[in-house]
Amino acid sequence: MAWTVTIEPAAKQFMAEPDETLLEAALRQGIVLPYGCKDGACGSCKAKALAGSWEQGAHQPSALKSDEATQGFLLTCCSRASSDLRLECRTVAGIADIPVRKMPSRIASIERAAPDVAIIRLQLPANERLKYLAGQYLEILMRDGSRRAYSMASPPESNEPLELHIRHMPGGKFTDPLFGIGSSTIKEKDILRFEGPLGTFFLREDSLRPMILLASGTGFAPIKAIVEHAQAKGISRPMHLYWGGRRPQDLYQQTLCQDWAERLPHLQFVPVISDALAEDQWEGREGFVHRAVMEDFPDLSCFEVYACGAPVMIDAARKDFVESSKLDPDLFFADAFTSAAD
Repeated sequence: MAWTVTIEPAAKQFMAEPDETLLEAALRQGIVLPYGCKDGACGSCKAKALAGSWEQGAHQPSALKSDEATQGFLLTCCSRASSDLRLECRTVAGIADIPVRKMPSRIASIERAAPDVAIIRLQLPANERLKYLAGQYLEILMRDGSRRAYSMASPPESNEPLELHIRHMPGGKFTDPLFGIGSSTIKEKDILRFEGPLGTFFLREDSLRPMILLASGTGFAPIKAIVEHAQAKGISRPMHLYWGGRRPQDLYQQTLCQDWAERLPHLQFVPVISDALAEDQWEGREGFVHRAVMEDFPDLSCFEVYACGAPVMIDAARKDFVESSKLDPDLFFADAFTSAAD
């Protein structure tokens, strides 16, 4: 039998079948709950159960800690209702009307931006466009049924091929062939099928608050889409872009960011390196990238934060910004980049 799930404080309801997750049921009925990976790895879909029972599926310990589970928190992407449920959870407006589609594409180009980062551009079929919001992602559909998620780095307005930034994961089913490792290869003119757009990480355009844009590694990709979309729409809210990497080569499009900072009076760019070597001759900021934000802005109470990258960075930034820098937790928007190397 189907169970009734009520979302508070929005007072929205949907029916959940026994064989579907809470997130699948909500999306099927046009109710968008926050989510990212859909695989129990990022924690973006965390909600608190106020009443009822559920079965929590497999997940990464970092996504739902044991003390959180004891307090009644769950992950909607891998939990199933076993009775009527009442959940405390935000809903996401402005996204339900964008269709999720499966589409073919052709690899128009592959650019090696760094030793372990490739930028690929996907050409869609003639007269086809993918409608999406700046910050969202798509999933490459592998022949064996598995999927790999990558954020769009190009803004929705672009007439150019879709741009993805892909870091090599040793042993990766998709990235090894892309980087020429193993017997199979992924090359220009190959056909890739994908599904998208996905995720609830996107620029909130109805706000006037200044923004902290926080990225680590290839988490820069959706941040790039947000900045270029804001330019296209004439959005001139203050933007403070912090991009962190272990070494300078990890900031593979630093020149582009410096160009933005020179051309856009409302954008400030701060590159941060955590493990520079003497040979790098790095003279800029050092340390953890989210700590650089806190040094510059000890009070974040008037800001929105858009954070994308490694889960450990996302978790640390969320915790420290809220507990030490007065950030409203509802104004911390994040996309944690999880990976599979199987």
